[in-house]
Amino acid sequence: MSKASKVTSIRILLSIIIVLLLIFPFYQMGINVATYLYNNIVIDIRYIISGIIFIIVALLDMYDNYIAKKEKTVTIFSNMFDEVAGLLLINSILIILSVNGMISPIIALVIIVRDLIVDRMKFVISCYNKSYKNTLDLAEKIILTIGLAMTLFYNIPFELIGLRISDFLLIVSAVLAVISGIKYYLVIKDFLNENNG
Repeated sequence: MSKASKVTSIRILLSIIIVLLLIFPFYQMGINVATYLYNNIVIDIRYIISGIIFIIVALLDMYDNYIAKKEKTVTIFSNMFDEVAGLLLINSILIILSVNGMISPIIALVIIVRDLIVDRMKFVISCYNKSYKNTLDLAEKIILTIGLAMTLFYNIPFELIGLRISDFLLIVSAVLAVISGIKYYLVIKDFLNENNG
């Protein structure tokens, strides 16, 4: 197994740990989870721990990409599971934060549906042995990652002065996701017209 594949495996494992930490019914099992009151903000320690792990996974994603480019080791495993690792983490957190009322369900829905549609479009493009890099994808991913990390940390310190920076970043990310999806649609529409015409 290549180094990049090992990093991808660690990312998937850490993503599963975050999901379990956030959805496990601790209270129903009689386990009290530590909460703290900080300037009228009730902080659940599970979100802080998840935020720390989330940042580690995001850094591992960057390291994973760096290794793959440096060593030029692209395996079937890393091709399949690199994207799975990212989607597992981001989509799971979007759903959990939405269900818990920490973010708007509209943002979660827009980003998840866009990812599903774009994933299919990428598949169609790859069937023709072509690739397309959308420059908005990276910007959307970075803004979304920062917005989710800030949400897991309760938007502190900005929350203390009434600035909802985390919400703003998530809205920007959703808008970029829609624009990026439209760009993919236009590319695949032209591409299929060329190949079917």
